[in-house]
Amino acid sequence: MTDTYDAIVVGGGPSGATAADDLARAGHKVLLLDRAGRIKPCGGAVPPRLLKDFDVPLDMLCARASSARMIAPSHKAVDMPVGDGFVGMVDRDVFDEWLRVRAAGHGATRIDGTFEALERDPDGTAVIAYRAKGEARGSERTRVRAKVVIGCDGGNSAVARAALPANEKVPFVSAYHEVIESPADGVNGFEAGRCDVYYQGNLSPDFYAWIFPHGDKTSVGVGSAVKGFPLRDAVARLREQVGMTDCPTVRVEGAPIPLKPRKRWDNGRDVVVAGDAAGVVAPASGEGIYYAMTAGRLAAEAAGEFLTTGNPVALKSARKRFMKTHGRVFMVLGIMQWFWYRSDNMRERFVKLCRDPDIQQLTWESYMNKELVRKRPMAHVRVFVKDMGQLLGAITGQAPRTQ
Repeated sequence: MTDTYDAIVVGGGPSGATAADDLARAGHKVLLLDRAGRIKPCGGAVPPRLLKDFDVPLDMLCARASSARMIAPSHKAVDMPVGDGFVGMVDRDVFDEWLRVRAAGHGATRIDGTFEALERDPDGTAVIAYRAKGEARGSERTRVRAKVVIGCDGGNSAVARAALPANEKVPFVSAYHEVIESPADGVNGFEAGRCDVYYQGNLSPDFYAWIFPHGDKTSVGVGSAVKGFPLRDAVARLREQVGMTDCPTVRVEGAPIPLKPRKRWDNGRDVVVAGDAAGVVAPASGEGIYYAMTAGRLAAEAAGEFLTTGNPVALKSARKRFMKTHGRVFMVLGIMQWFWYRSDNMRERFVKLCRDPDIQQLTWESYMNKELVRKRPMAHVRVFVKDMGQLLGAITGQAPRTQ
């Protein structure tokens, strides 16, 4: 074992590639270890702010959505036009690879391989044992030393299992999607510039299903935390429901998606996690790319401070700064998911509520800005009153007044 890196980043998705890129740009010796060929099931939606914050060119977008359609259990639909903005769509197969190539271009050493163990040298230095792509099991592992390790290896993070407290259980949604060839615009109601979200219990008893266009391809997927729920069957039903059964399937993917940030992201020594490994996927919406890249950047900043000062307390700043900015949004979305997604009756009410112009505008403003919008306080008051009307109607069993 001859190689020692300032930082080893395990996992080359948006979070890990961002962390590796930032550290390499800062002049650190970085290894990016990624299990090549794995693509996370993802609708691929990104806000315009992501393009600005992370210097992503517009040509990385495979499509732009100008509206979202919410479909209730009764099949009644509510369209939510974005207005002056748009929702960017990326193909994770292309987007993630572009991020990894960018990190390598700025000096990160990129290796395709699988993390197998976190070990220690006699002097206590972290050692990452991995198996390079193509190496047979049973062959000698490669080992490299790291002053700091950043785990960005997904919701079922092996780095987190190796370094963080084992008693924390993060709630997960199992996600599965099929990437298909897009039908022609207008066929069976398909619109290339619209994201469709299905709040229907037969498709997902506790989350939602989706159809997100990606230009010449479309993601059709579903998520659920109910153990044993047949995700593949649900996607097949959705494809049949919307007339997409005959669209050729390009690829299929599945993975656990965490829906609550971990209480602890670091080991108090030399390891910090980010992205899905840190649990930064937004409840209710399932949005993760922007939050993953943000967490990756914060982890890189914390790791950089640790490398400079040698003080492991610096690693705690990644979670602290993330939760200060986004913790309230995650809390609100968690309450929304718990309240609105628990039955078809509540899902029906939720979709009806989405028809309200105040709710639509505040939703899109919050999405674009990635924070709870504090402007227009009277709009917030009106939304609160309408929410309470729905809540009281649910408790008393009476239908709320039409807004």
